[in-house]
Amino acid sequence: MSTLRPDLAKIAANVPQGARVLDVGCGDGALMAELRDAKSVDARGIEIEAEEVEKAVARGLSVVQGDANRDIMDYPDAAFDVAILSQTLQTAQRPDFLLHQLLRIGRTAFVSFPNFAYWRMRMALLLGGKMPVVRHLPVTWYETKNIHHLTIHDFEDLADEMGIAIEDSWFFVGGREIGGSNANWRAEHAVFRLSR
Repeated sequence: MSTLRPDLAKIAANVPQGARVLDVGCGDGALMAELRDAKSVDARGIEIEAEEVEKAVARGLSVVQGDANRDIMDYPDAAFDVAILSQTLQTAQRPDFLLHQLLRIGRTAFVSFPNFAYWRMRMALLLGGKMPVVRHLPVTWYETKNIHHLTIHDFEDLADEMGIAIEDSWFFVGGREIGGSNANWRAEHAVFRLSR
């Protein structure tokens, strides 16, 4: 049984066997290790936090320290079958630029992010009058790395504006997958599979 976060487990289940993968914002490399061990994937990673890079390298993974906002441009076109951006889009300086780069270097991209329209966040803001601190966003507004608060509908609109095809989508609350009906207010997290 996988010990991955639900969004990462869903991505892992949908990455093809033996694919060439770039995990952007790979953290400690948990997803990369799972893909390497279970699917013989050639996985590479880029991560901004030095401590996380050390953990990933200790797993025997090929991970470099870098800032996706600028360093992703160094990768050649179509260098990977799959590009992954998990729980990182909301921290990007230019999410639209990052999405373009993901689909430039990978034929397919997986993107996951917290949904800021989740009903518990809406209620916390409405009733408390302050930026919410909730289970899936457990830090205060001044501690968060999030600079672009997006919703599922915001992401779908951006994909449409950019001519990006949404091949599939999955939604999660409390660590379990839910259906897509009314996901914009029901889901804590979203995962999308994208292509050009």
